[in-house]
Amino acid sequence: MNALESLILGLNRLRNRFPGGRVSPENLLLLVPHCLQRCTCESNITQDVDQCNRCGQCNVADMLQLRDEFGIRCHLVSGGREAIAVVRDPAVMAVVAVACEKELADGIRAVLPKRVIAIPNERPNGPCKNTRVDVDAVRASIRKLLGTPA
Repeated sequence: MNALESLILGLNRLRNRFPGGRVSPENLLLLVPHCLQRCTCESNITQDVDQCNRCGQCNVADMLQLRDEFGIRCHLVSGGREAIAVVRDPAVMAVVAVACEKELADGIRAVLPKRVIAIPNERPNGPCKNTRVDVDAVRASIRKLLGTPA
C-alpha cells in the first residue's frame, strides 16, 4: 500500500466517525472523472453525461446505470476544482467519488465534513486515459450510504 492509499484509508476512517446515517438518493452524488470515457469515443460527455451512447466500451455506461437504478445524482468532472464545486452544493450530503488516489485525497480534505466514500480508479493505460473502476465496489458504496441491503 502506497502513501496515498494509506492517506485515503485514514481519511475514510475519520469520515466514518462523523454521524450520518442513511442518505436520501436525491442527496447522494456519484462523482466520476472524465477519464473513464474511452479516448476514442466520439460522444462529448464532458458537457452532458447523458450524451453517452452506452456502448459498454467504458465504465461511463455502468455509472449511468447505477444512477438510474438508485435514483441518485451522477456528475462527470474534468478536474479537482470542478469536483469540489459540485460537491459543495448544499443538496449534496454524501458522495461516492471515483478518481486517482491523489485527487481523492485532496478532494476529501477540501469537502470535510461531507461524507465521501473514495474509490480509486484503475489505470491500465497510465493516468488520465481510459481508466476503469470496480463497478461492484461503486454499487456497494452506494448501497452503504443509502442503507439498502445488498
